Amino acid sequence: MAQKNYLDLKAGVWDTGRCSGCGACVAVCPADAISFEEGEMVASPKSNGYCKQATDGVPCGACYTVCPRTTEQPKEELGDYLEMAVAKAAIEVPHRQSGGAVTAILAHALDTGLIDAVVTVTEDRWTLRPSSVVITKSDVLIQQAGSRYSWWVPLLSALKTAVVEQKCKKIAVIGVPCVVQAVARIEVSENDLLKPYAHAIRLVIGLFCTETFDYTALVQGNLKTRHKIEPHDIRKLDVKGKLEIQKQDGSTQVVPLAELESCIRNGCHYCTDLTAIFSDISAGAIGSPAGSTTLIIRTSTGKGFVESAVQNKKLVLSGEPDIKAITKLAAAKIKKNTK
Repeated sequence: MAQKNYLDLKAGVWDTGRCSGCGACVAVCPADAISFEEGEMVASPKSNGYCKQATDGVPCGACYTVCPRTTEQPKEELGDYLEMAVAKAAIEVPHRQSGGAVTAILAHALDTGLIDAVVTVTEDRWTLRPSSVVITKSDVLIQQAGSRYSWWVPLLSALKTAVVEQKCKKIAVIGVPCVVQAVARIEVSENDLLKPYAHAIRLVIGLFCTETFDYTALVQGNLKTRHKIEPHDIRKLDVKGKLEIQKQDGSTQVVPLAELESCIRNGCHYCTDLTAIFSDISAGAIGSPAGSTTLIIRTSTGKGFVESAVQNKKLVLSGEPDIKAITKLAAAKIKKNTK
C-alpha cells in the first residue's frame, strides 16, 4: 500500500474540519512546506503545494503519520496508569495555574540534566497572546508558568526548532491531549523521518482539556467586547464545564461554555480524550483542592521524574484526587464528541 501524503491529510482532516491544530505536521515536514497562518480561527494549516512524495515521488508520509485525527479517537475515561496523587510545587512558582506541580517537575529536570529542553506554550503577559516555544532554563520556565493552555496554539511546531535547529537530545513536551496523541504516534512510528524526533523526546506531560479557544475570537470578540474584560485584567482562566475568569482584582466572573461555542476550534469537537491518556504524566486541576494539581502517573518514566522531584524537595504529594470528579467530566466529553 502506498504511503499517504499531505493531499490525503488535506482531504481527510484539513478539509473536513477535523484538524486539532497541534502543529505536528508542521514540525515533521522535511520540506518545510506546511505552516499555520496568523489570524482569527485558523481551521487548519496550509501547504505551499510542494510535497516530496506527491511532487517528486520520494517516500515520506510523515505529516499523515503523526496526525492525531487520521484514526478513531480513544473512548477511555482515564486510560492506563500506575498511580494518582494530589501535588504541589515546593518551590516558588509566581504565576502558577493550580499547584505548580508540572513546573516543579520540569524545572527540577532541567536543573539536574534529566532533560535539556521543554516544548511548551508561552504568552505575552499583557495581551495573553500565546505562542509555542522551546525553553532550556529553569528560571525562564518558572517565570512562564501559568501560560494558558486553554488558548489554541500549534504547539508542536516548536518541536522542529528543538530537534533540528537546537539539536536538543532530551526533550519534555507538555501539551493538551491532541498534542500528546501526535507525540505518541511519533514515538511508535517506523518512519525513518520521524525517528530523530522520537529519539529526542524523553518525557510527555499531558494536560486535562475540554476544548481550546481561539485567542482572537475569545479575547477580542467575547471577553473584551461583550464582557468588557481586558486581557491584562485576567489573572487565571479555568475551564471546568464553564469558563471561570479570575481577575487581577480578586473577583471572579463565570461565562457559560454555550456562550463561547463560536470561540472553540471546530477540531475540538472531534476529541474524546480529557486526560491525555497517552502521556507519561497527566495533570490538571480537576479532582484536587484549590491550589493543588492532580497528577495521573502513567508510566515508569513519569514515575521516575515525579519521584526525583519529590526526593529533591521540589514537589510535595498529599493523598489521592477525587477520581469520580475526573471520570464524570471525562465521560461527558466522550459522550458529547462521539460522532
